[in-house]
Amino acid sequence: MLRIAVPNKGSLSDPACQILAEAGYRQRREGRELVLVDADNDVEFFFLRPRDIAVYVGSGTVDAGITGRDLLIDSGVEAIEHRPLGFARSRFHFAAPSVAISSVADLAGKRIATSYRVLVERYLAERGVAADVIRLDGAIESTVQLGVADAVADVVETGSTLRAAGLSTFGDVLLESEAVLIRPLGDPRPGFDVLDRRIQGVLTAREYVLMEYNIPADLLERAVEVAPGLESPTVSPLHESGWAAVRTMVPRRVSHRVMDELYEMGARAILVTKIHASRI
Repeated sequence: MLRIAVPNKGSLSDPACQILAEAGYRQRREGRELVLVDADNDVEFFFLRPRDIAVYVGSGTVDAGITGRDLLIDSGVEAIEHRPLGFARSRFHFAAPSVAISSVADLAGKRIATSYRVLVERYLAERGVAADVIRLDGAIESTVQLGVADAVADVVETGSTLRAAGLSTFGDVLLESEAVLIRPLGDPRPGFDVLDRRIQGVLTAREYVLMEYNIPADLLERAVEVAPGLESPTVSPLHESGWAAVRTMVPRRVSHRVMDELYEMGARAILVTKIHASRI
């Protein structure tokens, strides 16, 4: 039975449970279970603190897990980031009073407050900058004003919270993070390939739509150039001579533009259908 670690709370929890549910796995209803057995799919889910999941995966206690790239790196353990999952995206920046610090080099000898000590220390070491990194949980924006630190390293979304604390971001992005599927080092455990294939199918279904349309046969090649699909469209002759019916997968984000181009070209009866699941 494949053992999978799932975030039990925070911004990772609901999207992780949703992607697993869309992949056909049973998920908890009350939000209280710490362990959930899905006998039909031969898997066992363990709902753990997001920060701990990489540790359990790295030690081989569980066979797979969903966590953040930032948490994986900050755990300091060795595990494989197998697949990015496209949600819980975030960026990490340094921030400080602009009059005091304006570059990463200026951090030498300074105190930096962060919730991601290992991540920050590794980033600084790679650039030859020696600083005192202080790990604190929770909001760290006020640490400079309180005199605890000279700068902070944290997730930045709009930057409004940092600006309210009198801080400005500087330097390059430390890390672009998102939710990832991870597994232990070595060969994947039995059943992991099924889990990965199902998740990949959900991600594909979210990214693409199924487009169907009728097109004059002499315009077919031009239409295929506009919407080539993942491999090749399915083309069938219509009862009316000189026309073809086409079915193809199109990226969701450009589907309306593709519909417009096909219509202007001469396609008719253009239909778009949501893809519930897929295996590519």
